[in-house]
Amino acid sequence: MKNLPLLFCGILIALAFSFTGLVLSSYIQLGSLAQTTETLDEVGNPVAGDPLYPAKMSGSAQQGKAVYTDLGCVYCHTQQVRRAGYGSDIEREWGKRHTVARDYVTQGTVLLGRQRVGPDLMTIGDRQSDANWHHLHLYNPKITSGGVSTMPQYAFLYETRAIEGAGSVHALQFEADSNYAPAAGYEVVPTDRAEALVEYLLSLQLNYSLPEAQISE
Repeated sequence: MKNLPLLFCGILIALAFSFTGLVLSSYIQLGSLAQTTETLDEVGNPVAGDPLYPAKMSGSAQQGKAVYTDLGCVYCHTQQVRRAGYGSDIEREWGKRHTVARDYVTQGTVLLGRQRVGPDLMTIGDRQSDANWHHLHLYNPKITSGGVSTMPQYAFLYETRAIEGAGSVHALQFEADSNYAPAAGYEVVPTDRAEALVEYLLSLQLNYSLPEAQISE
């Protein structure tokens, strides 16, 4: 028992070194990261007047991110492009370059994901820029995947209603012979949650270079 104080001090020292190594070193390395320009000036600072990346999300996109989280999309989709040699993300055209820590500095909550049941979405706004496509995909994924998607439907984010007058400008546009289109005289209109979610998906882009991660032409 007389060695108990020495043992206690040893435990404290071990915990202190662990904290320093795992937490403080990571903070020193990554905590100072901020938005930057695609290239740096001669002294290594962002170029004055050039756009800063990554850009901050709009308010509606942030609302859509909350919907994305509520629906559990993070369980089946990642938002991280692996570097060449560590997967086939770039070969699959899920991104023109791999992601780095700086890509997430404007995000309060980073949705890296848990597993890839579906494709990575870090660049879905680049790969698919048509809002109507995203709405159709959410309403019934089989519409956009040739009927083979395993993704659940989110039809509850949409309202099927009788067309009044010229109809809603926000109504989903189906192909003329689609088996998923509503009955004649009806239209499918996205709710505010659906509109925000699509706005968020369209904001997921990786079309810029960073000093530490350049897009290869």
